[in-house]
Amino acid sequence: MNEDKMNINRRTSRYNATKPNVSDSTPLGKKRPYDIELEQAVLGALMLEKDALNDVIEILKPESFDLEAHQRIYKAILALFAKSEPIDLLTVTAQLRSSGELDIAKGAIYITQLTQRVNSAANIEYHARLLLQYSIKRELINISNQIQRDSYEETSDVFELLDKMEQALFEVSEMNIRKNFSGMSSIMSDAIAELESMRDQVDGLTGVPSGFSSLDRITSGWQKSDLIILAGRPGMGKTAFVLSSLRNAAVDFGKPSAIFSLEMSSVQLVKRLISAEAELDSSKLKTGKLSEHEWKKLVDKTAKLSEAPIFIDDTPALSILELRAKCRRLKAQHDIQMVIIDYLQLMAGESGKNGNREQEIAMISRSLKQLAKELNIPVIALSQLSRAVETRGGDKRPQLSDLRESGSIEQDADMVIFLYRPEYYGITEDEEGVPVTGTGEVMIEKNRHGATERVRLKFIGKYTKFTDWESDDFGGNDFIPGFGENDFMEDPGNRSSIIVGSKINNQDKGARRDDPPF
Repeated sequence: MNEDKMNINRRTSRYNATKPNVSDSTPLGKKRPYDIELEQAVLGALMLEKDALNDVIEILKPESFDLEAHQRIYKAILALFAKSEPIDLLTVTAQLRSSGELDIAKGAIYITQLTQRVNSAANIEYHARLLLQYSIKRELINISNQIQRDSYEETSDVFELLDKMEQALFEVSEMNIRKNFSGMSSIMSDAIAELESMRDQVDGLTGVPSGFSSLDRITSGWQKSDLIILAGRPGMGKTAFVLSSLRNAAVDFGKPSAIFSLEMSSVQLVKRLISAEAELDSSKLKTGKLSEHEWKKLVDKTAKLSEAPIFIDDTPALSILELRAKCRRLKAQHDIQMVIIDYLQLMAGESGKNGNREQEIAMISRSLKQLAKELNIPVIALSQLSRAVETRGGDKRPQLSDLRESGSIEQDADMVIFLYRPEYYGITEDEEGVPVTGTGEVMIEKNRHGATERVRLKFIGKYTKFTDWESDDFGGNDFIPGFGENDFMEDPGNRSSIIVGSKINNQDKGARRDDPPF
């Protein structure tokens, strides 16, 4: 009796292995996209010629075959390849037998029949690409079915569903449409073409410009696919700095840019941009009490700003899922070149995920790096620093260990930049006796692509903006003394030719030294 049951189970197992993974019919009454004979021909060819796998291993994966039996056979072939063992009818059968999967693969007789389906592996790459197309169609059907089922659930989060769908489609593209290797000659020509293009750029920029000449000399602009963390204690002017950089990139260089403000409303941000652009006291904009000539100045100066490709989103407690979905749409619709998040600690992680805040911040920083790579644009995320800065003696300059809530922020970031204003702590002179009132330091403490430097900028509190430091101040040196200024001063007379300064950086000569801190 037990033997009869075993025979029945064995026959049932073999029957199931001959059937596709799901019903042949789809909800629309269409035939499921697969071709059994094509799958058999490819597997037979792989066991006939020893080098055939080299032509298809980057195209096919086990899931490319619809029948489970064929998936197991292909896995056995890959296992033999990984062990550098020969691949033929006998070795594949032996591999399946040793892994206990021979019955699932329909037995030794069926495997023998596969080799009789073809005479050679001459067209195996073409056949493999046909299987890939069927596989992609099945994956798209599965994604659609899953999204349809989830959409009927009343407890489903619609934004999470959107993110799942977009991510699933992106993964289908990334997993199945792989880039092939390139020969040295073609890569060399591409490299030379890129160098020639860079040579023709008089400003020396290869990324999105910040508009600060001394900073762009070090970074060559914010680079594509980079995650840049801009950190500082409250009151250092982080928002003012990124708004100045955003304005310079969008207005002066025409780079579409987006800012996601989780702390301030979009109207508040625009008021700051107006204050900086028209050089109107921010306190007057709060009350709206402007004189007639100030109103005229506001209208004249902000005309160009109103046409700038700047996109502002002030959704509070924005989740990483919503951020990814919005950035993908902005990239598709407006080809944005830069994204700014103000600020990281106010973001929410994925809904339904358990864990402490440190793990959540780690997940958010990792997701921001993935977003930068996916869209191939720089992502600038503002971050708070811990209170350890305030308790430390001396000049209270921040350091990497002060990054708040997660060490993974430092790990994921391509650049970590600290913003530091010494006068915030009542410091009026640096260690060499140079006045530091009205200045801000951009401290590049981590830079995967270059040097770590400190750059001096001018901070104008009443206009809530940062600008380049005037060349006639401090002997024309934008770099903090003792921090690599000699590396960038080979041709001091040609400093201004590296990048054309924007209007926002050249209208502050009348700024007072006692501007209120921002």
